[in-house]
Amino acid sequence: MTSKIRQLASVLTLVWVASFAASALAHGTDQEQIQHALMTTFDKPNNPLKVEPVVVQGDYAVAGWIQGDKGGRALLQKTKNEWQVSVCAGDGLTQAKVLETTGMPAAKAKALADAVVAAESKLTAHQRHLFGSFEGMMKVEPGQANHGQHGAHGAHTAPSK
Repeated sequence: MTSKIRQLASVLTLVWVASFAASALAHGTDQEQIQHALMTTFDKPNNPLKVEPVVVQGDYAVAGWIQGDKGGRALLQKTKNEWQVSVCAGDGLTQAKVLETTGMPAAKAKALADAVVAAESKLTAHQRHLFGSFEGMMKVEPGQANHGQHGAHGAHTAPSK
């Protein structure tokens, strides 16, 4: 009887460890969660989305994206352990003063802007040019990005599903 209890305990322990590992993988790092959220929403088989770099500072993040010959940046905020796109823009999301206009505290805005510029300095000039090609600054209402309904001012549009 004792050996059956030990076997059952071993099996239960393995199940618990496996479910914990699967949960950790499903949630991933902030960068992985952000990339996954953008890819799930905007990636298209005939026009794949590339998300890079993803810069996280606390509950705020900026992700650069390129889709075909268009690009831009997305400002995300983490609420209730979920990353939500709050603004789509171009070069403005590399500037602390612009980030402050979204309600971000000045110190966080400066830290995030500096980190974005540093991360993007490792990319090609062409990639940075595409990020800046998103015209205007568009606020994304909760749930709007999940339906691929947002577009930018002018000739450029945000990625759509």
